[in-house]
Parts: sequence; C-alpha cells; structure tokens
Amino acid sequence: MKIDLKPVAALSPVPIVLVTSGNEEKTNIITIAWTGIISSEPPYVYVSIRPARHSYNLIKETKEFVINLPSEELLNAVDYAGIKSGKDVDKFSELKLTKEPSKMIITPGIKECKINLECRLKEIQDMGAHHMFVGEIVNVNCEKDYMNDNGTINYQTASLITYLRWRVLFIRK
Repeated sequence: MKIDLKPVAALSPVPIVLVTSGNEEKTNIITIAWTGIISSEPPYVYVSIRPARHSYNLIKETKEFVINLPSEELLNAVDYAGIKSGKDVDKFSELKLTKEPSKMIITPGIKECKINLECRLKEIQDMGAHHMFVGEIVNVNCEKDYMNDNGTINYQTASLITYLRWRVLFIRK
C-alpha cells in the first residue's frame, strides 16, 4: 500500500556539483545539488540558487557559470563550499583549489574537477525559495583519462558523487 505524503523535493539521488561564478579576480564556488539537464539540443542545464547566496549576484552580473563535477577525493571541499559564504572567504584559496581558465567564457573552472561544463546564462526563473539559472553548455572539458575510446565521457571511472536526501553516494566501477 502506498501512503500519500505532502509535496516535497523527493527526487533522489541528484548530482552534487561545484559551481564557479565571477571572473578571474572575483570568483566564488558554491555547492549545488539542485541541478540537471534541461535539453540535449541545444545542450541546456540548470542550477537552482537561493537569492541570498553570494553566487546568485555573481552569475547575474557575468551571465555565465561553470558546473564542475567533483569526484570522491573532493568531498571535503564540497562540504566546505556548501557551508562557508564566498562573501567571507576566498574558497579557492581556503580549499587550495586551482582556477582553470575556461575556453569559451571568462568564469574559471576548477582544475581539480575532472569534468567542467562552461555555461552561458540564458534566463533566470523565480521558482520560489530558489531561482533557476538556465545555461547553455558552450564547452565541456574532461580529463583524457576519463574518456572512452569513442570520445565520450566514462562516468563510471570519474568517481562522481551524488546527493541522496541527507547521504552522499559515490558512482564507482
């Protein structure tokens, strides 16, 4: 027998990503679990961010962002970037992460992340507690070691992490 529950964000698991925003001088990292693909052609993604977050205004100003896919080795950085505000600390410096220049946009990615999606902002939708930033993927960077022979990404070998309502899971071989 199924039981009706009140409406909640019950979709799970979801990817955990580190989103970079800003430019080379003023950059922030935010941990996001409300993200996903919207369209494959053209390739659109979204990240949902509360208006009070520091990254919110940086993305609005630059109209771009990078979705960085962290691996298991970056779990402590993922936790820290989700707790500390970029208004108070330089997360790149605190976490000893490297800004990696993007190819198509000004916002840098995170070198230590194996996969980076460079995105140009297309629109912002007010969805309530969060606003949804819709971005077009304009470039994808992937470490060569995580590519299949046919030129696609091998997600199994990348050890990516997901969020499962209060638990973190790892995608492993």
